Order: sequence, then C-alpha cells, then structure tokens
Amino acid sequence: MAWNLIADRPIYLQLMEEIELRVVTGVYGPGEKLPSVRDLAAEAAVNPNTMQRALAELESTGVVNTQRTSGRFVTQDAELLESYRKRLAEQYIQEFLKKVEPLGYPPETVLEMVKQIRQEGNG
Repeated sequence: MAWNLIADRPIYLQLMEEIELRVVTGVYGPGEKLPSVRDLAAEAAVNPNTMQRALAELESTGVVNTQRTSGRFVTQDAELLESYRKRLAEQYIQEFLKKVEPLGYPPETVLEMVKQIRQEGNG
C-alpha cells in the first residue's frame, strides 16, 4: 500500500494518519503486531526517527501499545477503534462538503446525488 506523503504538512502527522487509516480499515487488525519501525520507515521511505515519532504519538493516543521485547501492537479496544473510524469518516465528509458547497446545491440535493451515484455504481 502506497504512502502518499506531501511536503506541506509534517511527515510524522501524515504517517500517523496513514497508520490510523490502516488500523480502522483492517489492514492492521485489533491486537495485531505492527511491522518494526525500520520496516515501516523503509516502506514509507522516511527516516526511522520520523516513524518512531509517529508511533510514539499513536501510542500516547492508545491506538498502538508496546509490549516490552515483543514490539508494537494495535489496541484491542473496539470502542476506541470505532471512535477513530467515525472521526475519519466525518473528516472525509467535511472535506467533501467543502468542495461541493461552492457549487450551490442544497444539502438535500447533494445527498440525493450521492445516493444515485452509489446505486449506479452498485456499491
């Protein structure tokens, strides 16, 4: 899976967001061991210290926890993972609405358009 990092935002924040996304979408499941810092850093093409910072921040939020000598693991706290999933969905919806609002459609019309496109795509 590609790490699409951009220069205008702190890299460690983008790494955190990508790992959170991978956790809430099931790439890294609850209780699953994460790849090592070096492996993740190599995959993302970043300095291991930057990846370490991202993982330390995720650890402070509870999404990831460290088991001494065993490595880092995704939390098994289903409630916490669901709150992250919901927050991410809300963020995507807000970004979508920011792009659609200037077009002048009322929210009801936008919702109908989304439903129609969803049906047409069978998805």
